[in-house]
Amino acid sequence: MKKLTKEEVNPEIYDLYDDYAHSKIDRRQFMEKLSIYAIGGITITSLMGFMMPNYKDTMLVAPDDERISSDYINYESPKGGGTIKGLLSKPNNSSGKLPGIVVVHENRGLNPYIEDVGRRAAVDGFITLAPDALTPLGGYPGNDDEGRAMQSKRDRNEMLEDFIAAYEYLRNHPDCNGKIGVVGFCFGGWIANMMAVKVPTLGAAVPFYGGQPSAEDAAKVKAPLMLQYGGLDTRVNAGWPAYEEVLKANNVKYEVFIYEDANHGFHNNTTPRYDEAAATLAWSRTIKFFKDNLV
Repeated sequence: MKKLTKEEVNPEIYDLYDDYAHSKIDRRQFMEKLSIYAIGGITITSLMGFMMPNYKDTMLVAPDDERISSDYINYESPKGGGTIKGLLSKPNNSSGKLPGIVVVHENRGLNPYIEDVGRRAAVDGFITLAPDALTPLGGYPGNDDEGRAMQSKRDRNEMLEDFIAAYEYLRNHPDCNGKIGVVGFCFGGWIANMMAVKVPTLGAAVPFYGGQPSAEDAAKVKAPLMLQYGGLDTRVNAGWPAYEEVLKANNVKYEVFIYEDANHGFHNNTTPRYDEAAATLAWSRTIKFFKDNLV
């Protein structure tokens, strides 16, 4: 099967995939709409292969990387889903207690990309916990389609409690200095925003293209924020001006970066929406922000 390049693909497909990834259309509808773009020798199969995540060839930090220790643990979320599984990662060459980061997945559970992000942050000097909010339903099923369907069956406010419980787990971990931040992507970006609302002692929050809290909730934010948006992501970006207005009115410390030609999901290096320049810059800013606020 021919491997497509970005130059061969109509950019409208990214919006179509966004609808599919956020359950606005199902897989059958996605493929039907995708057929419109199967022209000039480009097949639906090749388009599907282009758009679907590639976890095999995109991992940046392997589970057995010698620089880190990375293992699954279980912790309790009494207000959420009960016992939750998560990937705990930390650097091997550290001395003293470490700042912590809760890493929050998208709308499909703890997939290989988010596990990789947790390990990347450990390489950068943090103890990280990447929970799987699908644990009460059996955990991430091994593919994003089923994971997305599973996650839609859980209440998002209960899942928020699972990530708040992860914050508490890290804060009390013997290797942690008690200063915790959160980074999240898409659904996880909303969780990061809401943890800044719900956890007064949160040290820092970095939502990537995350939905914004209500004005009433936004007024409760105490943690410093670094907000990362893709310039082409009109759906999520529409909520930013109102959010910024409340942050300014309440003197919340924040930074915002909008990456001009980047799509929603630009940090996810497993899909063609990945923008290497924007993702690299956004991640370096994220790590510096956490070091400035948590170390």
